Amino acid sequence: MEIKVDEINQEFEGKIMGFDKDNNLIVEINSTEHLIKIIDIKTDKFEFIFDNMYHETKISNSTSTELKIVLDNIPMTLKKHIRLSEIIEKSSALSGGANSQNTISSQIPGRVISIAINKGDIVKQGDNIVILESMKMQVAIKSHRDGNIKELKVKEGQSISRNDVVAILE
Repeated sequence: MEIKVDEINQEFEGKIMGFDKDNNLIVEINSTEHLIKIIDIKTDKFEFIFDNMYHETKISNSTSTELKIVLDNIPMTLKKHIRLSEIIEKSSALSGGANSQNTISSQIPGRVISIAINKGDIVKQGDNIVILESMKMQVAIKSHRDGNIKELKVKEGQSISRNDVVAILE
């Protein structure tokens, strides 16, 4: 996967190699392996340790082709790989799929027009979680299992891409 950062004007070659025994993500960037330990993930920001250095990333805007972020107070625009959704699906399968059991994700891109639940709500399999507008149609994202809503990852009016996490179950 090629990653292009506009402000740096350099392309990086990156691969997701898998996970270590402590569930840290192993990536290869320009033929060098690196460990990424995720500390916290929220709707609009995440914190991680990359090669023993702490980083904070705030997401300011996401489209199907670009991700605008602020990494350690430096604004950047990342160009998304055209097969990013497929790469994310494969990487979650490498982790044993544990995360996919606890996340509710969108199967299509769209704009969130309503959220049917709140943090802490108990949901049953098939309950509506979020209503999206996509191609002038309204589409419901439903829970794939029973559980409690641990965290909401989207807000009304927000545009999301295919495979974006909308909620986390516990």
